[in-house]
Amino acid sequence: MSSNTSPPAASDLDLASLRVDIDRIDLDMHELLMQRGQIIDKLIAIKERQGGGSAFRPGREAAMMRAFAERHRGILPLDTVEGIWRIIISTFTYVQANYAVHVDASGGDPAMRDSTRFHFGFTVPYCPHLSAIEVISAVASSGGDLGLIRIDPGIGGGPWWEMLRGADAPKVIARLPFIQRQNHPAGLPVFVISLPLHEAASREVVVYAVAVERWRHGIPAMLGEMGAQILGNAASGNGLSLLISAPGQVRADALAAGFETCDLPHCRIAEVGSHAAQYHV
Repeated sequence: MSSNTSPPAASDLDLASLRVDIDRIDLDMHELLMQRGQIIDKLIAIKERQGGGSAFRPGREAAMMRAFAERHRGILPLDTVEGIWRIIISTFTYVQANYAVHVDASGGDPAMRDSTRFHFGFTVPYCPHLSAIEVISAVASSGGDLGLIRIDPGIGGGPWWEMLRGADAPKVIARLPFIQRQNHPAGLPVFVISLPLHEAASREVVVYAVAVERWRHGIPAMLGEMGAQILGNAASGNGLSLLISAPGQVRADALAAGFETCDLPHCRIAEVGSHAAQYHV
């Protein structure tokens, strides 16, 4: 007696086998994430015994993102890989010490919201404000929140960076997006600020607030020779305030000497943060 049932085609067997592999990988990834959570539990306990410490490690985070970009291959977009790991890192940081992200939405909420969700996920609270000054005030009065301020000299309510002067004032700790490329899904340039980090800060790029009496046409060329650039400028008091980024090896006294060559000997220079150099793809 013959059977009308045909054996499965080789292609069907191959598809079934591949789906088994996918299920196994998904299970492994979930198991590894839970193991990561167990390690974070131990990390929290150790930090409590040692008296605490910041949960933010911008230097280590930048090194991880750089390594991901350098070794990535295959059809999965790098945006997806970066987004997944950003959410993993930010969420586990939130588990260690709850924090919120305060955002300057004065230039429009959608782009800032996209940047926040891409880099911090949906677990971390999103808190929009009407100006950069409000963001800095919220971070200053918090127990460890972050702030996002867009890097745009025309938006932000004046020289907000002047509020970062002083040893205990909030400071720039990162610049996003870190992996710089065309058509980044969260490509709006922003600074991340926090209460001062006494460890783990990256100093590849240092950010300065510089108050000068007046503008001099030679300033951009002088800064360019040092590898520095102006990111913002606004009237301040009886003069002008500049937001400047410079390579980590450029010290404040070198900047002061440069401004003297521009006939500005009485400028006030303060370091207001630092961050990792962006990785360009």
